Amino acid sequence: MEYSLLAAFGIGLFSSAHCIGMCGGIVGALSFGLPPQIRNDRWRLLPYILLYNLGRILSYALAGALLAGVGSELLHSISPQYGHLVLQWFAALVMIALGLYLAGWFPRLALIESIGRPLWRRLEPVGQRLLPVSSPLQALLFGMIWGWLPCGLVYGALIYSLSAGSVAEGALFMALFGLGTLPAVATAGVLTSRVAHFARMPKARRAAGIFIIALGLLGPAMSIMMGEEPSHEQHLHHNHNPDSRQHGQN
Repeated sequence: MEYSLLAAFGIGLFSSAHCIGMCGGIVGALSFGLPPQIRNDRWRLLPYILLYNLGRILSYALAGALLAGVGSELLHSISPQYGHLVLQWFAALVMIALGLYLAGWFPRLALIESIGRPLWRRLEPVGQRLLPVSSPLQALLFGMIWGWLPCGLVYGALIYSLSAGSVAEGALFMALFGLGTLPAVATAGVLTSRVAHFARMPKARRAAGIFIIALGLLGPAMSIMMGEEPSHEQHLHHNHNPDSRQHGQN
């Protein structure tokens, strides 16, 4: 699980170029939509930026919990003994695809955004009714709506969260992914014009993509080197199963 959490934060952190390009304009527009006395004072503006992002991360965590719950059911239906390994390798492929997407070598991954568009068409009008934001509560609620904005990178991370193993771990995985994106998105909200240039640097995007690909390869490599077998809990379950002991005695 430690590797998965590192991977979650790493995906978020090294996707900064994508996040600035996709969400920097949104945060900038939200910032400029605030009353002048707030947007012209960075110390008053900062709590709003953080609340937008807190709402966004809460929505990521909720989605991660839902997907991980589905994944845990898949794990047992695939194989109670080896299902986790199957999902782990699947997650590695997803991470490699995310790295290729960030580097600009697999743009077709963006097609998965179409999955969430029907939901977004229902949520977008709700978000529009919260504008212009004029209170901290509105900022938090708008952030929670914003978290469901169709995004290939977020959806790729959600597919990865299928392998988390439990609802709590899925929520934690996506929360850490969201925290990884926080520096880029929050900075874009405060210094939009200065950081937007970073999103247009192909070398930065390629470097980030290569790092995430390396993270994706690391998981299976660690499993191979450690000769990973079914989990300790699964062995305990098997050893304490009365039927298995009777079969052994016979």
